[in-house]
Amino acid sequence: MYKFVLPLLACACPAAYAQQMPAPPQLEFAFEVRAEVADPTIVGRLPTGTRRIIDILGGTFEGPGLKGKVLPGGADWQLIREDGFTEIDARYTLETEAGGLIYVTNIGIRHAAPEVMRRLNAGETVDPELIYFRAIPKFETAVPELEWLMRSVFVSTGERYPNGVIIRYYRVP
Repeated sequence: MYKFVLPLLACACPAAYAQQMPAPPQLEFAFEVRAEVADPTIVGRLPTGTRRIIDILGGTFEGPGLKGKVLPGGADWQLIREDGFTEIDARYTLETEAGGLIYVTNIGIRHAAPEVMRRLNAGETVDPELIYFRAIPKFETAVPELEWLMRSVFVSTGERYPNGVIIRYYRVP
């Protein structure tokens, strides 16, 4: 009896789900961070790549209904593999104009053709369109009006420049 029922269910399910598949979510722009950064501190070559730390010196952020400054004291702890592929672990604090604090953890990756990554990691200006720079941020805040930051999923895109970085955050509705 089971031999006949299971194949029928297996055949019917994918078609039923395909017809009911919702549209993928669109991204909503949340805000943009423009951070000033220090020259990298090179920890050294490890078996997994080169570890470097880039201190965040300050900056600004702005989006619909959200504006403030990037506080100094954060950093991006990077691991750069031989081919230039970079693992990113950035942590920093934002302060709104009203004085509310937002702690940001942004875990991501950055990569491009080896020559492009060599130039970028050497501190040269490189066209951001040539680089894949994406991350998944997590926000923490005690400000009730900003609770939405902790109750949504976000993705971010980045652009690296010799003395700064631009990160755009998008909410997944």
